[in-house]
Amino acid sequence: MENVGAFFDIDGTLYRNSLMIQHFKKLIKYEVIDPAIWHNHVKHTYYEWEKRYGDFEDYLEELAEFYVRELKGVNKDYIDFIANQVIKINGDQVYKYTRSRIEWHKNSGHKVFFISGSPDFLVEKMAKKYGVTEYRGSEYIVDEENNFTGEIVRLWDSENKQRTIDEFVSRFDVDLNKSYSYGDTAGDLSMLKMVENPIAINPNKNLLKAIKEDEELYKKIDIIVERKDLIYKLSPDVEIIDI
Repeated sequence: MENVGAFFDIDGTLYRNSLMIQHFKKLIKYEVIDPAIWHNHVKHTYYEWEKRYGDFEDYLEELAEFYVRELKGVNKDYIDFIANQVIKINGDQVYKYTRSRIEWHKNSGHKVFFISGSPDFLVEKMAKKYGVTEYRGSEYIVDEENNFTGEIVRLWDSENKQRTIDEFVSRFDVDLNKSYSYGDTAGDLSMLKMVENPIAINPNKNLLKAIKEDEELYKKIDIIVERKDLIYKLSPDVEIIDI
């Protein structure tokens, strides 16, 4: 049997938002994080992005900084309870195209992997929901009493994702020449370049620019956009309009 792999990013590729953002909001609701952090800091950056003056990555980075800081000292069991609520409420808010591709890969006997920069305890629950082969997320370190130390092993950049893919390829004997990958940002670039069948899902500007500048990737990648009730494929030479 062919060892075909399918590597999926989650946020923006499968899930239509960010799992960490949804968890952050739930932590405020349960008063684990002080609501003043949202009102005095993150809210402004969020509204700048919401009005399309700011950048989503700036909003996400600012939120992540407070998220990691506020989780320090909190017990993982309590965080897991809130994480379960996030997946229960938000786990089905995914792109139709990506959900159907996961099912196609599973039905075809392919090995399906989730590789995401979201916290590992959220990625784990999403992976179980969709019945994938293996997963990896950013690791949030806990101490002997199962409390978060405030340290994380990041997995949202291209280099660290590549290391994870290398590990999975070796462990599961994956044939990259017959495999697939799915991503939406430049952090997924190495994942897209490594396989014979890369698919960019709603790519952001930095990823689209990188695709245009990489001749080999440009020739083989599919670009899928899902908006409203329509799924369509774009040519990699689609024009980028800067306003």
